[in-house]
Amino acid sequence: MGRAGTPAPLLVNEEERRMLEKLTIAFIGAGTMGEAMIAGLLREQLVPAEQIIATGPRTERRSHLAEVYGIQVTDDNREAAHAADVVVFALKPQTVPKVLPTLRGALRPGDLVLSIIAGATIATFRDTLGHAAIVRAMPNTPAQIAQGMTVWTATEAVTETQREQVQLILGALGHEHYVADEKYLDMATALSGTGPAYCFLLLEAMVDAGVHLGFPRRVAEELVLQTMLGSTMFALQSGKHLAELRNMVTSPGGTTAAALHAMERGGLRTVLADGIWAAYERAHELGK
Repeated sequence: MGRAGTPAPLLVNEEERRMLEKLTIAFIGAGTMGEAMIAGLLREQLVPAEQIIATGPRTERRSHLAEVYGIQVTDDNREAAHAADVVVFALKPQTVPKVLPTLRGALRPGDLVLSIIAGATIATFRDTLGHAAIVRAMPNTPAQIAQGMTVWTATEAVTETQREQVQLILGALGHEHYVADEKYLDMATALSGTGPAYCFLLLEAMVDAGVHLGFPRRVAEELVLQTMLGSTMFALQSGKHLAELRNMVTSPGGTTAAALHAMERGGLRTVLADGIWAAYERAHELGK
C-alpha cells in the first residue's frame, strides 16, 4: 500500500502489460469514475494514451480529458465503440435507456463490454446491444487514488484472456474481487460502492464532536482522519477479528466502554444496517 493519499503501484509484470498494450479502450461517458480509470491505466502504463477514446456531450469536458491525458475524444458514441476492443460504459444510470439503443450493431463479436453503471444489469446490455461478452463491475470513489474496491462478474461469453484483461483494468483502480453471480453486484453497490459515503459521514460526525469538545476544526480533522486511517491499516495487517480489535481498546469501566455503550444505546449498528439495506433496495430498483 502506498503512502496515504498516494496511488499504490501495481505489481504488474511485462507479460501482463503486453495483454493490454495493443487494445483500444473506449469510455462511453467519462465522468469522475471514467476519468479515474483512464488515469489509472496511464499511470500504470497499461495502455498508450493514443489507444484510449473518451466520449461525452460537453466540449469543455472532452477538451479537459484530451489536454490532461493526451487521449482521443469524440462526441460520437457509436464511432468510439466501433473502434474499440474494450468498451467501458461509465454513464449516469438515467442516461442508459437513451444511449444503449443507439449502439446496437456498433460492436464486433469479439469485443468486450465493461459496465460500471450502478443498477444496470447484464441483461439490459445483452438484450439492448445484442452482445454476449459483458462484464458488470461496481467500483468506488477511492479508485481515484488507486485505493478502490471493485466487485465484478462476467458472462460465460467472456474469454479467459478477457477476464485477465479485466483484472488488470480494474486493478489499476485498487483492489478487485470477482463474484460468480450477478446478484452480488447490488449487494456490493450497497456495501462498498456506496460505502465511502458512510465513512465520510462518520468522519464528519467525529470531527464535529471534536469541535464541540473544544478542538479547532483543523486539529479535529487531523486527529479523526489519522485515527481512521491507522485503525483501518491496523485491522488489515493484524489478521484479528474486528470484535477482538475493539475489545483490545475497551477497558472495563473505561472511557471507550462508556462511549460504546452510548452508541449501542443509540442504535448505531441498526442505523447503519438499515442504511445499507436501503441502498441495496435502491440498487435493485435501478436494475428494473
